[in-house]
Amino acid sequence: MTSILETLSEFSYIGIFVLLIGVNAAPLFMPPTWIILASFYALESDLNPFFLAVVGATGATIGRFILKQISSFFRNLVGKEQKTNLDAIGNFLNHKKYGYALASFIFAATPLPSNMLFVAYGMMRAKSIGLYVGFWLGRIVSYYIMITISGVVLTPFLELFEEKYVGILVADGIGVASVILFTSINWSLLLTQRKLKLVRPKLWRL
Repeated sequence: MTSILETLSEFSYIGIFVLLIGVNAAPLFMPPTWIILASFYALESDLNPFFLAVVGATGATIGRFILKQISSFFRNLVGKEQKTNLDAIGNFLNHKKYGYALASFIFAATPLPSNMLFVAYGMMRAKSIGLYVGFWLGRIVSYYIMITISGVVLTPFLELFEEKYVGILVADGIGVASVILFTSINWSLLLTQRKLKLVRPKLWRL
């Protein structure tokens, strides 16, 4: 990964922007984007941390938009009951003024993996502009914080994600499991009667 970063660093912010779009458009097997930004900052310390965070957040948001569009096709893989569940939570968030924006901001501003969030958005066919605004603002906050403290946290995380791939596999596994669980919740029943009921995923019936 270091050689790729060194090559793209020659293009400064443009190279970072393009790379972040590609990384965030992929649903799986990608390292956290803040590690990429922190690595760029380590290679080019004259980069402005805040502007780097804004460029990174913009590229990440565009990448997540692409991921959401691709993920809409995954809806065909779930059963009828799960589609109904997705529509129920989607309608609920649509009626909340800042529902999508708040959910996206929370995921973007914290260490929670956001790739599966946008896979879920795609399966829900979410169309609110708020989900992108919230994600963009949250990413600026988280990226700026992680870039500024990268001198302390970067090395151990690079060892985890680049040499052993354990972190990536664990995060992706948790993400996939969370999407399966998310689509299996009877959201209509939970939102109206506050009762939790799970619907077996379509693949369980094979």
